[in-house]
Amino acid sequence: MIKNLIQKTLTLIVFLLSLSLIVFWLAKLSPGDPLTAYYGEATERMSESQRAAAMERLSLNKPVAVQYFTWLKNTLTGNLGMSHQHKQSVASLISKMWANTLLLGGVSYVLTFAFATLLGVFCAAKEGGITDRIIYRVGTATSVIPSFFTALMAILIFGVNLKILPTSGAYSAGAGGFADRAVHLIMPVAVMVSSHLWYYAYMIRNRVIEELRKDYILLLQVKRVSGARILFRHALRNAMPMLITIMAASVPHIIAGTYIVENVFGYPGIGTLTFESARYRDYNMLCALTLLTGFIVLLSNMAGQALSEYLDPRMRHDTVLREDADG
Repeated sequence: MIKNLIQKTLTLIVFLLSLSLIVFWLAKLSPGDPLTAYYGEATERMSESQRAAAMERLSLNKPVAVQYFTWLKNTLTGNLGMSHQHKQSVASLISKMWANTLLLGGVSYVLTFAFATLLGVFCAAKEGGITDRIIYRVGTATSVIPSFFTALMAILIFGVNLKILPTSGAYSAGAGGFADRAVHLIMPVAVMVSSHLWYYAYMIRNRVIEELRKDYILLLQVKRVSGARILFRHALRNAMPMLITIMAASVPHIIAGTYIVENVFGYPGIGTLTFESARYRDYNMLCALTLLTGFIVLLSNMAGQALSEYLDPRMRHDTVLREDADG
């Protein structure tokens, strides 16, 4: 167990270092003027000497390798630097925005898998029936619609035409209570759930169907155990390791969807900051947000694997056998 923990920790460190290096280097190679993010239109009126002084003040005149290691050293000591665009510390900006993204992504994540599990189990119980076939076709059609298109249609219908829901922001000006926040979450959450629901429901459906075709299910049916008990107490329970793995693997999809939805709805969160930092070449902000996202993704995958091994000891046994073979 200790050996496995050390290996996972080293993997996490190597992954984050590699990710930071790649993102930092690509940001430097991207077109655009980083001084514009800090000085705005005043950059166009700068003389050569003023421009050189500005580059030196922001440490942009040094080689890329030197800039990277300087940034890495500061990051390891907790100093994420200043945002060139917002003229504030990166850490303070992230601390203001992360709660909004966590609320939107967290609610969407929970609702997506709650509905996907119920829908998957329901379709598995009705396998081959007309209800299953209708849901399958409707779900397949809706799952291929891009989330940004669904978001724009929702804004047009419910925000512009019907005027019953707000079209942007996380709360109204001067407000911010529970009811106001909930109203602003309705459309973004609905778009998130509709974009991911059938994909995961279909996977759960197929896994539950596999369980329902096993011999022990036939034995339970012979013993006249109720269908609901077979579905939820036995079939779904034995499919839980796979479901947890899917939930862990879905974190990158949910994060990406959240970032897109935030930008379409003008929702103040980490996704909006990420797109703005990439657009304006705000290196410090971009690298910090990329590392944060990468850390969450990798940590969720590791947690999902650990939970799956805990729920299904056979997976842990297979992992040990593979490690012994590799060693």
